[in-house]
Amino acid sequence: MPENKQKSPSLEFSDKYDEEHARTYFKKHNSGIERKISNFRDHQIGRKALTLAGNPKSVLDMPCGTGRFWDLLAEDPERTIYASDYSNDMINMGLKFRPAGIVKRVETFQASAFDIPVEDNFVETIFCIRLIHHVGGKEDRLKLLRELHRVSSRSVIISLWVDGNFKAWRRKKLETKRGKRSYQNRFIAQVANIEAEFKQAEFGIKGKIDFIPFYSMWRTYVLEKQ
Repeated sequence: MPENKQKSPSLEFSDKYDEEHARTYFKKHNSGIERKISNFRDHQIGRKALTLAGNPKSVLDMPCGTGRFWDLLAEDPERTIYASDYSNDMINMGLKFRPAGIVKRVETFQASAFDIPVEDNFVETIFCIRLIHHVGGKEDRLKLLRELHRVSSRSVIISLWVDGNFKAWRRKKLETKRGKRSYQNRFIAQVANIEAEFKQAEFGIKGKIDFIPFYSMWRTYVLEKQ
C-alpha cells in the first residue's frame, strides 16, 4: 500500500452518500425518459473512449458509484474490472442490485481517489467519470491527476464540465445573479487551464468527446501517460 505523502483533499459532498443517498443515486439514472437518454449517451461515450484507449484488458472504475458503468466495462469478456468508491454504501448498492453475471466480474474496494491503496501501474486504464468537476482547487486537481497517473499503466478516461458551450455560458450567467455562495461543489473548467494541468501531470490528450458539442458542459477526455 502506498504511503500518504500529504493529507488528501476533503470533498464535502462525499460524506452524504450513506445507504439512503446511495439508493436514491442508484435509481436516478433510470428515472424518466430524459435520464434514460442521458445514461444511453454516457454509455455511448464511454464505449468510444474505451476504444480510443485501445480496449484495455484491465480497468479501474474510480469512483464507481453504484456501478452504473459495470455493464459497459463487462462488454469485453476478457477484461479484468476493479471498482472503487469513497462510499462503501454506494459500492454495496451496486453489488446488491446490478445483474449477478456482471457483479461477479467486478472486484471492489473502498478508497479515496486521491490516495488509492494499490501499487504503481495497477491497471491499464482508469475510468474516472463525474469526479474532477467537484474539485475546485488547481493543486487538488493536480494531486488527483498525479495519483491516477501513478495507478494507470497506459491511460485515463476522465469526464468534467468545460467552458465554451451554451450550458456553461448559461450557468455562469445564473451564478452571477445568485451572488457568492459559501459552498460550491461543482466547477466549470476553462479548457486551456485544464488541458495545461493534464500536461503538468504528464498526460497527453489522445481524444476528447463532448456529450453534445457546443451545447453541453460535459466532456470526456482520453489521456495517455507520457
